[in-house]
Amino acid sequence: MPNTDSVQDASTGSAVPSARFDSEAESISIQFTVLGRPQPAGSKRAFTVKRKGGRIGAGVADTNERKVKPWRQDIMTAARRAYSGPLLSGPLVLTCWFYLARPKGHYGTGRNSHLVRPSAPPVPITKPDTLKLCRGLEDALSGVVWKDDTLIVSEYLHKRYGEPERTEVLIVEYREEAVDSDS
Repeated sequence: MPNTDSVQDASTGSAVPSARFDSEAESISIQFTVLGRPQPAGSKRAFTVKRKGGRIGAGVADTNERKVKPWRQDIMTAARRAYSGPLLSGPLVLTCWFYLARPKGHYGTGRNSHLVRPSAPPVPITKPDTLKLCRGLEDALSGVVWKDDTLIVSEYLHKRYGEPERTEVLIVEYREEAVDSDS
């Protein structure tokens, strides 16, 4: 979603979130950027819980909750700035670009410290997993932009190197002619 049309905040230079209603097509487009390192939703971990009366219950926790919680909060804040309408309840298309900083080992040394080594991979092929990054984002937007993430019928995910570290999100209502046909 590298967007050449993005609106810039004059004072900070950062992208301004936006929501657009296209009256001719009667569809909504929501676009926003979340600054900071994208955090993957951790694996779910089940455990037993002792309840009143001696009954045993089950609990579920996210193994990465400490790092994910602030990032999810940032996502919710940016989404609320970009969109304040009713919760979306129809089919949606989600496009996400996750930008991570290159490791220092990808750069040369000395006078070449600003140059990427030829042996460095062009895109991130290590953790965090792209799907786990998206799962954390989807969960954060449930009850903020859409009723439930089951409404997403098409997803386009991209993980790249870039600074500042950030997540760029585009949500549009699904339209048959806007998405490639499976047939």
